[in-house]
Amino acid sequence: MELDKNIESEKNTDPGEEKKWQGDWYVVHTYSGYENKIKVDLAKRVESMNMHDKIFDVIIPEEQEVEYKSGKRKVTTKRVFPGYVIVNMIMSEDSWYVVRHTPGVTGFVGSGGKPIALLPDEINKILRQMGLLEKKTKIIDIEIGENIRVKTGPFANFEGVVRELLPERGKIRVNISMFGRETPVELEYEQIEKM
Repeated sequence: MELDKNIESEKNTDPGEEKKWQGDWYVVHTYSGYENKIKVDLAKRVESMNMHDKIFDVIIPEEQEVEYKSGKRKVTTKRVFPGYVIVNMIMSEDSWYVVRHTPGVTGFVGSGGKPIALLPDEINKILRQMGLLEKKTKIIDIEIGENIRVKTGPFANFEGVVRELLPERGKIRVNISMFGRETPVELEYEQIEKM
């Protein structure tokens, strides 16, 4: 069973368009470190208990993190919310029972024992962060050739010149002077300020 098939089809949607899901998204608390096992076990339970019409997708909120160690670039996957999975489902007594009684699940996030669905803006933000929905194109108020100062990150307090704008990714390419050489660096728009 492919619970993620609905999310995969969303990668090509219009970024300005708000997504319409089959059900609501609920946050499920799990034992930390068991998120992948719970995703697999829940998929098996949905299959065996014939709950395809009520439980649609299970995601583990993750993002790619770039690290530089010994001068080498390393991309690792980092859990955004360790100990939680997010389930797209239609809440009913049956669907609640299937999810709640999956081994490793400790309960739904909500108040007074009642699960509370995520708002569309909340789930869309999580899916964009994971790269499952297109990010909205950012308007970058800077021009090629402008001088900037880096505010945060490993290049904080360095100055540079804008060489390329990447508004679809919310980034810019800058040449920074380091050790007497021009070094091209890709930065998030939020990391820089105009001089």
